[in-house]
Amino acid sequence: MKLTALTSRSPGRPKNDLAPLGGGSGFRAGGSLTSRSPGRPKNDLAPLGGGSGFRAGGSLTRRWACLALLALASAEAHAELPATVALALRQAGIPDSHVGIVVREIGNPLPRLAHGEHRSLNPASVMKLVTTLAALDTLGPAHTFKTRIYADGPLADGVLSGNLILQGGGDPALTLERFWLMLRELRERGVRDIRGDVLLDDHYYQLDPIDPAAFDQAPLRPYNAPPSALLVNFNTLNLRLSMSEGSITPRIDPPTSTPALVNQLQNSDAPCNGWRAKIERQADSDNLVLTGAYPAACGDQSIPLNLLSPEATLAALFGTVWRELGGLHGGQVRSVSGEDRAPGAAPALLLEFDSPPLAQLVRDINKFSNNVMAKMLYLNLGAQRFEAPATWNKGDRAVRAWLEERGLEIPELVLENGSGLSRIERISAWSLADLLAYAAARPAYFEFAASLPAVGLEGTQKTRMNGSAMVGAAWLKTGSLNRVRSLAGYVLGPNGSRRILVMLINHANAAAGAKAQAALTEWAAQ
Repeated sequence: MKLTALTSRSPGRPKNDLAPLGGGSGFRAGGSLTSRSPGRPKNDLAPLGGGSGFRAGGSLTRRWACLALLALASAEAHAELPATVALALRQAGIPDSHVGIVVREIGNPLPRLAHGEHRSLNPASVMKLVTTLAALDTLGPAHTFKTRIYADGPLADGVLSGNLILQGGGDPALTLERFWLMLRELRERGVRDIRGDVLLDDHYYQLDPIDPAAFDQAPLRPYNAPPSALLVNFNTLNLRLSMSEGSITPRIDPPTSTPALVNQLQNSDAPCNGWRAKIERQADSDNLVLTGAYPAACGDQSIPLNLLSPEATLAALFGTVWRELGGLHGGQVRSVSGEDRAPGAAPALLLEFDSPPLAQLVRDINKFSNNVMAKMLYLNLGAQRFEAPATWNKGDRAVRAWLEERGLEIPELVLENGSGLSRIERISAWSLADLLAYAAARPAYFEFAASLPAVGLEGTQKTRMNGSAMVGAAWLKTGSLNRVRSLAGYVLGPNGSRRILVMLINHANAAAGAKAQAALTEWAAQ
């Protein structure tokens, strides 16, 4: 067995500067031999396998004896990659020096496989596991976020003689359907005709303006939607395409005054496969220009677009839904201004509308890798711990405070927005495996594990490993960016055992890493 130095980077040191644990030298067989249990002091190293162990700073002779025994007990641990995984990486042109991997049993810190496990890598959307686990563990699975509706004038005979105020509380799942339900409840409570303005209060968040094109120059993609404390339908409107007598008719649903649609689409006889990629969409403040080819075989289709600001999107949706519900409104839909906050009688609370419970929100975030929902949950964590308004800095501090309280050390952790839609966020495979092991011992484990998409069945895993024995036997969060492919979660092992799997790939050829991920998943289940 090949023994190599057991190392861990101290906070504040360079990422490639690895210092021995406990201040002295140590060894590992395929991975670290010690792991600190949650809630224990930071210098308290828990023994592997549940036997008697040692504390850092104890007898050097005893420490070496324990390490030797652990090394002998780790005959199944592998420092080298399984042949199928190594072959798939070579075929993809991905050096194993650009990969971080951990496979271990739940309840046993000694890994079956550990390779590059301490490398600080970009996890892409796998970072959502950190945010969602922190939320479940901190707030509990039944927690909700509230949207409140106030009136700042008298309400009589269905007529509100004043403004209606929508106050956002960071509900990440105020979808079009739930927005309709909220306004329908408002109608049931006697509001029919709003004689003033509809005021949008999103001051629960305090964020600098966000350029949706900044990340990848694709501002219309829904994953680039900016978070807002009062966000409806993930800030998306639908571009609807219909065919009639050989001509293509596009429209925005619901209708908006700007931008104007400029239709330059050409009819096509091609099959409908991959039709979205054949349509170019370019927008500015005045026009949305559509070019490319639309296959007639596609019939009626729709494309969700992050087209407008959160305020403008809400205004468009409010006008449509309120009219559909039989409501009247002749004023504006606009953001709350300083003048609207002038001293006077406090607005009357008309309605408090709860989000779905956190367990359901986390499922939507992880199964479908919803970026704006994850960002809002990250911001909400900051506001819950450090009071409103929510900021990115408070979100970062809230996650780190949670880690410290739980005794989880991740010195390499870099956070930007908690969603993984970032070029700078970093974590190691070892730290992710520790988090997954920690989750398995917590009351919210079942809600957390159920939020991960089942391989071959649902969410971002629906089309993966179809036809293999792994369908429905692994629950894995995926992460994909340019030069990044990641995988982390749980795999069903022999005799009903559960295993932790983490694989992070950071390389120019990462997009070709799917076969290596599949090979590792199959190996982990053996």
